[in-house]
Amino acid sequence: MPRYKLTVEYDGRPFCGWQRQANGPSVQAVIERAIKAFSGEEVTIGGAGRTDTGVHATGQVCHADLSKAWPAKTVMGAMNFHCQPDPVVILDCEEMHEGFDARFSAIRRSYRYRIHNRLPPLTHQRGLAWHVKHELDADIMHQAAQEFVGHHDFTTFRHSRCQAKSPEKTLENFSVFREGEFVVAECSSRSFLHNQVRSMVGTLRLVGEGKWGLGDISKALAARDRKACGPVAPADGLYLTRVDYRPAQVDIDSLADWQDRKAALAAIDESEE
Repeated sequence: MPRYKLTVEYDGRPFCGWQRQANGPSVQAVIERAIKAFSGEEVTIGGAGRTDTGVHATGQVCHADLSKAWPAKTVMGAMNFHCQPDPVVILDCEEMHEGFDARFSAIRRSYRYRIHNRLPPLTHQRGLAWHVKHELDADIMHQAAQEFVGHHDFTTFRHSRCQAKSPEKTLENFSVFREGEFVVAECSSRSFLHNQVRSMVGTLRLVGEGKWGLGDISKALAARDRKACGPVAPADGLYLTRVDYRPAQVDIDSLADWQDRKAALAAIDESEE
């Protein structure tokens, strides 16, 4: 049974999130509907990250198993036709090796957060960026963001209902910079806790406004208390931009212990934003 890797872009505003739910439309449901429309098969796709309500993506990844070996270009074209009119697009489609899993084969997830930093209300960027009127110092925000980098207990910066078994994560990098009226924050990690990125960005806003100073992030991390977190940034400005994977041969070589590896990763991988 051929397995396809799909790279997905979507506007998160109409959806209750990535994951299929009974209480509203989801990105997963749109893609599964498109697959059924062109192939006649009812399939359940697996996603690399369970983005939350209103969160966008320019590089989400999922996998789908089909009984027929369709050409990858045919799959991509048919799905883009049947995803309409929903704002979901398949950017790339590739037939993968046995054992590839969009979630468990991933070694890194990257997010971008966009703050539209201007006084006038938003028009074209409404729902696509966080509107912050007070002028932000992106340089000092970048310096403070480095306190997040490394291995930490992120209890302070995760949702109180986060289901991850451990609050410990290793943040590989965190950059904050200005692009005209926008302040952009970018970070990468193997996985993230529920609301972790939005909690970190919302807290960095306090630094950019001068309400928090350098060192206050470290104090908040050390507190391991949700009450020590700053305000959580809205979903509007958050984008899942990229998912990186281990080389194909590594996955192929590990097929013998695939089930054990998958179970072990499931215990620690709770990527959700």
